[in-house]
Amino acid sequence: QVQLVESGGGLVQAGGSLRLSCAASGRTFSSYNMGWFRQAPGKEREFVAAISWSGVRTYYTDSVKGRFTISRDNAKNTVYLQMNSLKPEDTAVYYCAASDQTYYSNKYYRPNSYDYWGQGTQVTVSS
Repeated sequence: QVQLVESGGGLVQAGGSLRLSCAASGRTFSSYNMGWFRQAPGKEREFVAAISWSGVRTYYTDSVKGRFTISRDNAKNTVYLQMNSLKPEDTAVYYCAASDQTYYSNKYYRPNSYDYWGQGTQVTVSS
């Protein structure tokens, strides 16, 4: 089992940057594939980015490609989401999630592919 705690959210002007962190407990963090999702008020939770357990493979939703970067440091049990050129439409609660399911590369974008979730961190981008 793994527990996840996000941090780094806040209020930023459009065009600005934020780096989210997700700290994981447990000694098996390096075996989990990790994802970031977000949920805006009145909308469904949507996929943002994901990274394989080794960090070799990364995945992004089209709307954040070229602006967001996901990375991980297995020695620190932490996954990051660097967000640049932020837009008002990026405003949401951001959640990190961990998956140890098989065939992850086929389903990384589905919330039900993840077994553990953090409590979320608010990101607000003003225009």
